[in-house]
Amino acid sequence: MHALLLSLLATLPLGTLVGAHRTSSRSRHRNVARQNANKTYVLEDLYQAEDFFTKWSFFTGTDPTNGNVNYLSMQDATSQNLAYVDDCDNATVLAVDSTSNVPVGGNRNSVRITSDKSYTGGLFILDAAAMPVGCGTWPSFWTVGAEWPTNGEIDIVEGVNNQAHNQMTLHSGTSNACTLTQSAGTTLGMFTGDVLSTNCYSSSSNDAGCGISDPSSTSFGYGFNNAEGGVYALLWDTTAGMSMWHFARANIPADLTSQTPTPGNWGAPAGYWSAQACDIAANFNQHVMVIDTTICGGWAGATYSSSGCSGSCSQMVANATNFVDAKWVINYVAVYQ
Repeated sequence: MHALLLSLLATLPLGTLVGAHRTSSRSRHRNVARQNANKTYVLEDLYQAEDFFTKWSFFTGTDPTNGNVNYLSMQDATSQNLAYVDDCDNATVLAVDSTSNVPVGGNRNSVRITSDKSYTGGLFILDAAAMPVGCGTWPSFWTVGAEWPTNGEIDIVEGVNNQAHNQMTLHSGTSNACTLTQSAGTTLGMFTGDVLSTNCYSSSSNDAGCGISDPSSTSFGYGFNNAEGGVYALLWDTTAGMSMWHFARANIPADLTSQTPTPGNWGAPAGYWSAQACDIAANFNQHVMVIDTTICGGWAGATYSSSGCSGSCSQMVANATNFVDAKWVINYVAVYQ
């Protein structure tokens, strides 16, 4: 997430936003192994169906990324059918309004939820059947500490407009080092993604963070939805580093389906940030999870003209039918330790 409003953070217990993601140099990392390769993780929390209404909170403040949205309360979101549990498959749907008349440059109703519980480390899983798509949309699944950027931010799923590949990013904010090492001689892990930026340090005036683009065409947007969705995984290990994977529906590991995940058996992650180059323990702690969809704003709006979308982002806000598929369909979120 991006374009922080620092004054807003002080008033929000859920700890808010950040980031901004840009493309830069592209590089590939190969090398050694990560710690806890053969560890089988144990389920700590499983969120599904009604849990997103009882164990997560609905954010109703002004969008810190300056998006063209009104984030609704749980009562308003449910009454407008923008947040509900599908009786057919028990999936949780979080949608952008696609029926109301909104003026050009106005705000369209949407949903943003935050877990009530915070975590420092673990294996985080999002299983979704579909994610929001459409010009002007900016969906994300991320974790963030109570004070940004001091407590850090981890963007697990994020992208804008017609983006085809998921972008994964770390944001740090302390004086303790945190970079994405590019030297093959010092990179501790191997990963398949393309490096977008290497300096994780972020501030309100420079919030790009250190990002990696997933090369898989099913990792984001229409490609993800056409593959019947799939799973995103973050392994947050304070001693080894951060690793992120994406699996299309047909390729979800059997040990994850059986709730006995062993990431060491999953192959190279799409992204890896070594603890040798980034002080994980000093830069990331006590994070809540966030799922949201904003419109336009600091990233989707800024890149709209180069995205292949028609007109302007402000004009697209007024096109209700553009947001018919701008919805999360979530099977579950799980946290393992």
